[in-house]
Amino acid sequence: MKNLTQVQRLLFMNLTLLSSIGIWLTGFDQVHWFVYVLPGALLFAALSGYCVGLDISKMILKLFGVASKEPSRA
Repeated sequence: MKNLTQVQRLLFMNLTLLSSIGIWLTGFDQVHWFVYVLPGALLFAALSGYCVGLDISKMILKLFGVASKEPSRA
């Protein structure tokens, strides 16, 4: 089930690239292992089109009674 638009997928790919460059500039052996989670999750979302964080956010907003607007599919 894809829940991302093409623009969102491109944004996630760019964020993955920038995070990876930051890790590379810092040094792969210097950063904590948890720093790799963000680029991994963003890369998964960009390649698959499914963002787990987006679904979790929608569930939390629904608990508080906030209606979420679906993005228009272009």
